[in-house]
Amino acid sequence: MSLLFKNLRVHQVFGANTDVGKTLLTSALVRASATKHERVFYLKPVSTGPMQDADDEHVKRYIGANKDRLHAACLYRFSEPLSPHLAVQLEADKEQTEIPVPSDETFGSAVASHIRQNASGAPSYSHMYVETAGGIHSPSLSGTTQADAYRPLFLPTILIGDSRLGGISSTISAYESLMLRGYIVDCILLFKDEYYRNGEYLAPYFAEKQINVATFDPPPPRHSDPSANFDLTERYYQSLVPPTQEGSIFNVLSHLDACHSRRLEELESMPRRTLDTIWWPFVQHGHVKGEQDVNVIDSAFGDFFSVYNGHRSKRTKKSLLEPQFDGSASWWTQALGHANPALTTAAARAAGRYGHVMFPQATHLPALNLAERLVKDGPGKDWASRAFFSDDGSTGMEIALKMALRAYAIKQSPPLDMANRKELGVLGLKGSYHGDTIGAMDACEEGVYTCEWHNAKGYWFDPPYVGIRKGKVHITVPESIALQSEGSVNGDALQSLSQVYDVKQRLDTPLASVYRTFVSQTLDRLQKKESPALAALVLEPIVLGAGGMIFVDPLFQRILVDLVREAEPSKTLPVIFDEVFVGLYRLGMETSGPLLGVHPDISVHAKILTGGLLPLAVTLASDETFQAFLSENKTDALLHGHSYTAHPVGCEVANETLNMLQKVVCGDEWKEAQERWSGAGDTDSPRVFSLWDQGFVEAISHLAPVKEVMTLGTLLVIKTQDDSGGYRSNSAQALLKPVVAALNEESPNAFGMHFRTLGNVAYFMTSLNSPSKTIRAVEDRIWSALSNAHS
Repeated sequence: MSLLFKNLRVHQVFGANTDVGKTLLTSALVRASATKHERVFYLKPVSTGPMQDADDEHVKRYIGANKDRLHAACLYRFSEPLSPHLAVQLEADKEQTEIPVPSDETFGSAVASHIRQNASGAPSYSHMYVETAGGIHSPSLSGTTQADAYRPLFLPTILIGDSRLGGISSTISAYESLMLRGYIVDCILLFKDEYYRNGEYLAPYFAEKQINVATFDPPPPRHSDPSANFDLTERYYQSLVPPTQEGSIFNVLSHLDACHSRRLEELESMPRRTLDTIWWPFVQHGHVKGEQDVNVIDSAFGDFFSVYNGHRSKRTKKSLLEPQFDGSASWWTQALGHANPALTTAAARAAGRYGHVMFPQATHLPALNLAERLVKDGPGKDWASRAFFSDDGSTGMEIALKMALRAYAIKQSPPLDMANRKELGVLGLKGSYHGDTIGAMDACEEGVYTCEWHNAKGYWFDPPYVGIRKGKVHITVPESIALQSEGSVNGDALQSLSQVYDVKQRLDTPLASVYRTFVSQTLDRLQKKESPALAALVLEPIVLGAGGMIFVDPLFQRILVDLVREAEPSKTLPVIFDEVFVGLYRLGMETSGPLLGVHPDISVHAKILTGGLLPLAVTLASDETFQAFLSENKTDALLHGHSYTAHPVGCEVANETLNMLQKVVCGDEWKEAQERWSGAGDTDSPRVFSLWDQGFVEAISHLAPVKEVMTLGTLLVIKTQDDSGGYRSNSAQALLKPVVAALNEESPNAFGMHFRTLGNVAYFMTSLNSPSKTIRAVEDRIWSALSNAHS
């Protein structure tokens, strides 16, 4: 919803506090703009109090000789001079009727729509001012603090400072509140005061931050006679805005115009500068045809990027910024939306208290609280005893591999020497992916992600997988397994996803016997081979992410775990769950252990762990795993670490994320989603469901271009009809290309979409707190693209 125009320079005006002269100085800016341009716009989104005292009326009253150039408006007006959230309630009480309180989304949309209308009618270049009410954190109509309610608009800001006693503190505090939310503050204005002289302190203070501070003479005292008061006030404005168009107020206008121009120039230059200097991950630069292929993200909020499109189209009087749905949840990291103020505040809190501190043989509260929470009450509950911190999922997995290989090596009789330890391998599934560091790559078979030093060490089963075809849930069993069964086990439809994920009930089915026989025979055959000796079972539970969003039959994974643990003690394999992608409610469940009915010995968690704000990973381990490294010999320790191990900022953000997740998953949106999915609430079945609508998922599974669909939690996966398939395919990208472009600005679905594909597989992902309204709009866009392709 962010807005930026070439022909209209828009600034919002915040006050450091109430009664700091916000309307007086805004009126001066409006009046000065009116002397220089054909048209000037003023918007007071919310006004409370008598009409004669309304700020928009004040601006009209003192516009001077250029009344015809002013377009002033107010969107929501209430008669009681109270905070907006109270004024709307009192209005309802007076009228003895229920007045709908606009949500922040409705409020923001109304402001954005008004700004767009003004831009469409503005001449070649104009100014607009949007004046907020009260102070930075004065409540909006919904009760949300104004700083948060206006944030989706992301308008450049003028801050009116406080010239009174205590004003230095309130001005700096207001500025820091804006900074925590990412606002661009272009200047600070305040009145002069010969006694407190706040401006003299604030000017050099903010000069270090490259922010201009301008001071102005205060207005004359209010006169009791309205006519005399008007004359006094008019002469005051004439002194601030002289006909010569010289002085401080015009210097401010020039500065604001320069800020606007610099922002436009910077955005326009970013595509070329990017192509000249940046090497992107997972991008073939040979396919990048020019600047139009660079996605310039100016800001982000909630589920949306705000992207600059001036380099892609000639937009005269339309916003150069467009909302773009973050369809991959920014590579699976977003849990609570971009720029979440609670997470930002948590990061600042820890940064201010600690910065970063050394962690070996030390502790601090954010790390300790997080470790205890994950081990005792979170995904490690009932099996883990320790938490080891690292910086991302790939390194977290390398730590997990080190733990597992050591645990296996020392329980051999005699314990394996170093030469034999180097030959150990792992057991896993085809299509696995555990990160891009070389050690994590070695735990996967050869594939498109591997590199020159890759040395695959292990064996990988071709797994059966789950998908929805023509509205029916199917389990597809690979030929390697089907050939060993006496009858056909392929293609049978199940009644519901809940039936698929009721692993306990399925353990006694014929298919379970087929899996058990196949895995047992394969393991027996592998044990007879000399190399490599298998020392760990490494699984991405439920879904293989980067390998193609493959929903593995959970029954197969359960049987794998059972069988590697049924061997004689020295031959049992430590089990690693790579839950970097699927963990912490990405698929609707905190962890996959309870669903599979087994716990791992080691698990890795990242991405959602910090709500997508910054990198942090935690490897959880059982006590048996920890004991494998415990001795009097220093070199037996887990000699692995990072300079930023247990970074306090990451740990504090993770704690805040976990707090918020509990509210989200127990909230109405999740309960309603669970109720919408048939079978999701059965008491005897696992509570599997999706935030994506069941009817929509089943409907698109019938479309001709779609081979199959699958969904759980926040994830929707669409596999196209492409016989060549695989990562190198471009079919999914081509098929869904229509969803990328934004629709007409006036449409309720006026946003573009950014999504990622894995060859012939397109996937879409929401945050955990994405509003159902947003998800339904995304579904409409996907349906339109697929059904049009069908026709």
